[in-house]
Amino acid sequence: MKRVDDFRLKFGKKELVPIMIGGMGVDISTAQLALEAARLGGIGHISDALVHDVSDRRFDTEFVKGKTKFYKSNINNSDKSSIQFDLGQLAEATKLHVGKTMESKRGDGLVFVNIMEKLTMNSPRDTLQVRLNSALDAGIDGITLSAGLHLGSFGLMADHARFRDAKLGIIVSSVRALQLFLRKTARLQRLPDYVIVEGPLAGGHLGFGMDWEKYDLTTIMAEIVAFLKAEQLDIPLIAAGGIFTGSDAVGFLENGAAAVQVATRFTIANECGLPAEDKQEYFKASEEDIIVNTISPTGYPMRMLKSTPAIGSGIRPNCEAYGYLLDGNGNCAYITAYNAQIVIHPDGKNLSVMDKTCLCTHMRNYNCWTCGSTTNRLKDTTHRLPDGSYQPVSAEHIFQDYQFSVDHQVLLPELATA
Repeated sequence: MKRVDDFRLKFGKKELVPIMIGGMGVDISTAQLALEAARLGGIGHISDALVHDVSDRRFDTEFVKGKTKFYKSNINNSDKSSIQFDLGQLAEATKLHVGKTMESKRGDGLVFVNIMEKLTMNSPRDTLQVRLNSALDAGIDGITLSAGLHLGSFGLMADHARFRDAKLGIIVSSVRALQLFLRKTARLQRLPDYVIVEGPLAGGHLGFGMDWEKYDLTTIMAEIVAFLKAEQLDIPLIAAGGIFTGSDAVGFLENGAAAVQVATRFTIANECGLPAEDKQEYFKASEEDIIVNTISPTGYPMRMLKSTPAIGSGIRPNCEAYGYLLDGNGNCAYITAYNAQIVIHPDGKNLSVMDKTCLCTHMRNYNCWTCGSTTNRLKDTTHRLPDGSYQPVSAEHIFQDYQFSVDHQVLLPELATA
C-alpha cells in the first residue's frame, strides 16, 4: 500500500515531499508554519494579505497607525475613494515579511507566498505589481497567484531578474480558467511552474458559484490532466480541497497529481496563527456548523463556521486603517451594504449587515472563521482533555501523518502531560 512518501514533487533536479501547506491569511499560515513545511522537505506558504498589519505585529513597525492618522479626517465619510496606499511602504512591508521569513529558512523545502488578485487596494495594477516584485526582491522561493484570473500578473513581473528563476504558479478551479491564463500569458514564453487545482471542498474563498456542489475535484483534475496531455504541456498539478488523510492524497498522486495542497488540518497546529480559543471552535465544529455564504465583498463564495462573529456584524468600514478590498474606484461591497443600513438606522446603533462583511477588519481580528469542508473531523485527529478542550498538534506531526500514514488512518499525537 503506497504512502505519500513514495512520491516526489520534481522541480527540475530538485525533489520535494509532495505536500504543500496552503496560504491562509491574515497570518494564519504564519512564517513559523511555512518554515516547518520547508524544514520537513515540503512547501509552505505565507500570505501577503494585510501585509502592513502583519509587519506591524512581527516587527513593531507602525504602517497601519501611520495610514490611519493620515486619513483620520475621512473616517466618518462614506466616500473612501481618496484612500490610497503608499507604494513605498507597501514594498517595505512586503520585503520585511518575506525577507525575514526567508532568512530563517532551514531544510530542503521551499517557502512560497500566496498573493490574491482580489486585494485591489484602490489601485489594482500598481499595488499588485509592487507586491509581486517586492516578494521576488526579498528572495521568496515562489509565488502562488490566487483569488483571481491573474491574466496580467506574469506581465507585471516580466522585467524582474528572477521572473524565470523563481517558481511561479496559479490556483484554478476549472480547465477553462487554466486555458485562459495560458493563452493570455503565451507571449511571455513562460509557463507556470505549477498549477494548484482547487476543488469545491476547500476552505475560505471558492472559485465557484453557489452551485459549487455540482463540481468535484476528481473530475476537474481529470479534465486538466487530459488538457495538458493533449497540449503536450508538462506542468506539475497540485490537487487541493478536502484532502484529509495521506490516503486521500495518494489517490490523487496516483492519478496525475504531482503533489497535494492541504490546509484545514494545519489550522489547529501550534504554529498556526489562529488564537487558541478560535482553534477550539474549529475542534468543536459539527458538519452542520460548516456553511458556504456570499458575505465576502470579493464576490466569491466563502466556506466558514456559521458561528463566525463576522456574520451580521455592522461595524463601521475601517478603510482608513486597511482598505485592501477597495476597487479601482474606491468602492467596496461592504461599504455599499453598510451605507444602506445607515439610511434605515441613521443613529448607527445596533446595526446588523447581513449581505456582506468588513472582511479586512474581521480577518485581521480573527473574527472570520473560514474553514474547509472537513473541519468537523479535526476533533478526531487529537485528544480531548479532561477540561473538555482539545489538544493542539504540532505542524510536524500533521505533516508526517500525511507523509507516512496508510489506510485512511490518522495518527493521534502523544498525549500532553500537565
